[in-house]
Amino acid sequence: MDLTYTGGRLDRAGARRKDEAWVTALCGRPDLRVVPSWRDRTFVRRNGDDAPAPVLLTPALARAAVASPPSDWTLLGLDDDMPVFAAEVEEPAAAAIAAAVPGTEIVELRRVASTLAPAEAAMLAYARGMLIWHRRHRHCGVCGAPTESRQAGHVRVCSACGAETYPRTDPAVIMLVERRVPGEPATCLLAHHGRLAAGMFSTLAGFVEPGESLEEAVAREVLEETGVQVGAVRYVASQPWPFPASLMIGFRAVATTFDLVIDPDELTEARWFTAAELRGAGEWGDEGADLKLPRRDSIARRLVEGWLAEN
Repeated sequence: MDLTYTGGRLDRAGARRKDEAWVTALCGRPDLRVVPSWRDRTFVRRNGDDAPAPVLLTPALARAAVASPPSDWTLLGLDDDMPVFAAEVEEPAAAAIAAAVPGTEIVELRRVASTLAPAEAAMLAYARGMLIWHRRHRHCGVCGAPTESRQAGHVRVCSACGAETYPRTDPAVIMLVERRVPGEPATCLLAHHGRLAAGMFSTLAGFVEPGESLEEAVAREVLEETGVQVGAVRYVASQPWPFPASLMIGFRAVATTFDLVIDPDELTEARWFTAAELRGAGEWGDEGADLKLPRRDSIARRLVEGWLAEN
C-alpha cells in the first residue's frame, strides 16, 4: 500500500549519531541543510504551477534563522552524503525565510503532503514529529528538572538526575469494518466525529492501551464506539502519523453483529455504507458534497479505497 509519509530515503545514521565529534563535524559542513518548522508548520516553495518542494536552509540562512545553536538541532540523517537537520524558528525568522526563498509558503503539512514527492513528505513528517517531541520533553518526567539534547537530538537527558527520554510514538489502530450478509450488498462501517469536517465519514480508530494486543485493541475500540462486535481481524499496513506523535496501524475487520449503538462522547454518527454510496462521495474541502471521504494523505482513505476496489 503506497501511503503518504512513508518511503523516506534518509540514512538515519543511528550508530554514528552517538559520536559527538562526528556530529560536530556535520554541523560545520557547507553542504548541510536544515528543515525549518514554525508553530508545527512546514515551509514549501512553489515554482509557478510546479508541485511544491520542501524549503531546505543553507548553513548561513539556518544560523541566521534558528535561535538555538547547531548542537541543539536534530539530525534527521544523510541524504546520500548530505547532512539534513531539523530546527524550530521564531516568528521574525519565519518571515525572513519566506522573503529570502522565492515562492515560499508556510503551511500545514497535511495540506500539501499528497502533492509532494513521497520521500519529501516522509522527511517533513519525520522532522515534525521529532521537533514536537523535543518541545514537549524539555523537563524531566522523573524529577522535573530541565533536559538537554544528546545524540544529535535523538535522546534528552535530565540535567539533574540523568534520566534519559527517547522519542515516543503512540500506537493507534485504525480499521475498516465490513459487513457480509449472503444475498445483500457488502457494506462498511464509517463514522463522523466532531473533529472531522461536516459530512466527512472515516474509519474507526483508537489508541492501543497497556496490556492489549493490536487485534484486541481493534475489537475493543469498535465495540466501545459503535456497539459492533468483530470476529476476523487482518493487518493491512501502517503509516507514520506525526499529528502529533502516532503510528497508525491499519486493519480490516469483519463484523459479527450489525446493530449500532454509538458512544456520543466519541462519535456524532456511524453508518453502514454500500460501495455505490461511497463512490458518489466528495473530497475534503468540497463544500457542495453532503458525504465526503477521508483526506487523501491518510491510511483511512486507502483502507476505504482498498475496500471499494473489492466491491
